[in-house]
Amino acid sequence: MRIEQLEYVAAVARLGSFRRAAEEIHVSQPALSESVRALERELGVDMLERGRQGARVSESGRELLPHVLTVLDSVDRLRGAANKQHHSRRIVRVGTVNAATVPLVTPVIRQFREAHRSTQVEVFGAAHADVQRTLLEGSSDLGLVNYLQGDDLPPELETTPLVSGRPVVCMRPDSPLAARAAVRVSDLRKSPLIVMRPGYVMYRYLHRLLRDDVPAFSYSTDGAEMGKLMVAEGLGVTVLPDFSVIGDPLETSGLITWRPISGDATPVRLVIQRLRSGSAPRAARDLHRMFVQRAREMRAARAAG
Repeated sequence: MRIEQLEYVAAVARLGSFRRAAEEIHVSQPALSESVRALERELGVDMLERGRQGARVSESGRELLPHVLTVLDSVDRLRGAANKQHHSRRIVRVGTVNAATVPLVTPVIRQFREAHRSTQVEVFGAAHADVQRTLLEGSSDLGLVNYLQGDDLPPELETTPLVSGRPVVCMRPDSPLAARAAVRVSDLRKSPLIVMRPGYVMYRYLHRLLRDDVPAFSYSTDGAEMGKLMVAEGLGVTVLPDFSVIGDPLETSGLITWRPISGDATPVRLVIQRLRSGSAPRAARDLHRMFVQRAREMRAARAAG
C-alpha cells in the first residue's frame, strides 16, 4: 500500500471520475486506474464502482473511505511539520555578551550562510542575565556568555564550553602600559578605565580585582566590542578575556594591543547555551554545531601558536 494509491482513491471519490482525477493529479488515466485496482486487490475490497457515467464509492468503500481520509490528513500534517522544521524558521536568534564576537562569530555566520541561504541570523548584544532570559523565554535560540571559575550553571540550559582564557588589559600600542611585560593592579587604579556595565562577567571580575576601588575617572560601556573601539580612540584601557582581543581586526591592524595582568591568571570561559527541553529547528542545531567546530579550530590554532 502506497500513499499515492490512497490519494488516487480519494480524488476519484471526490470528483466521481477516473479521468478528472487523473487530470487533477497529473498522471495518466490507465496508470491511476491500475494503481487503484492494485490497492483494491491488496485490501480484498472493491472501493469504487465503475460505470459509463463515471465512478462512485461502493458500499464497502463508504466504510473504508473515512479511514483513507484520516491517513491522508495525518500525512499532510506530517509533511507540514517537516516543512516547518526545515524551511519556515527563517530567523535564528543568537544573544552574545560580545566577547570573541569577531574571531568566533563572524566566521561561523559566514559558514552558516553558505549552508542556509534562506535563513536569517540575528545576533544581538546583551548582558549575561539578559541573554539567558531570552533563552528561557524562547525568544532566542543560542546564547554566548562568559563564566568565571566557580559560577553556577543554570540547570535549564545545556552549556557547551567553547574557548577559555584569562583576563588581559587592552590598550593602544602607544599607551605607557604597552611598554611593560605585564600590567600591575596598581597601574590599573591610576589609568582611565573603560568598564563593562553591571551584568557582565568582566564587571564582576574587575571589581573583584580592584577590590571595588575603581578609579573615579572611568567609562561604562555595553560589551567588549564597544570597549575595544573606545580603547582604539584613546579614551582609556579596558580589561577583557584574551580571546576577545587576540585576532580581533583592531588588534591585527595594530590599533589595540594587550598585556597580561601581573600575578593574575583567573580563568574565563566562553560557552554556548541553549534550552535543554524542546526540539530546536535544524538551522539552530547546525549553527550550534558550527560554533563548537569553530571554537575547536581556535583552540588548536592557539595551541600551535
